[in-house]
Amino acid sequence: MLIKMKKTPARVFFLGKITPQFLSEINMAVINCPNCKKKISDKAKSCSHCNIELQNLDEDKMNNIRQVNMIKQSQTIMTHSFIAMLLFCGGFLFMYWQDLQPGTWQYLSAITCTVIGFILYIVTRVRLILLKRSSK
Repeated sequence: MLIKMKKTPARVFFLGKITPQFLSEINMAVINCPNCKKKISDKAKSCSHCNIELQNLDEDKMNNIRQVNMIKQSQTIMTHSFIAMLLFCGGFLFMYWQDLQPGTWQYLSAITCTVIGFILYIVTRVRLILLKRSSK
């Protein structure tokens, strides 16, 4: 009585019985989901992460998904820009409303917040410009 064992990659490697049928069984392409950008099988009917149906996607739905993802990314960058502006204004206003003396730790922290906020604001605005250029 022979027991038929399932072919696994390790068994095939050790036994040396690689057939074209076996190679087609183990070769599975991995693609990125058009909606959430996570890795999924190319044979999947729907994404296991965001549950979008992959079978009936047409060009209009794909364009809609791309547009929604671009808006989400733009909103995230705008939120970062707002946080950077708050950091800049908070440090600047704290420094002048408290009439801080140079050399104190409050003065140094206010200057640090102002400089970091300004730099982050400029960086996020550049990221936003690059995002808008890439969408054209």
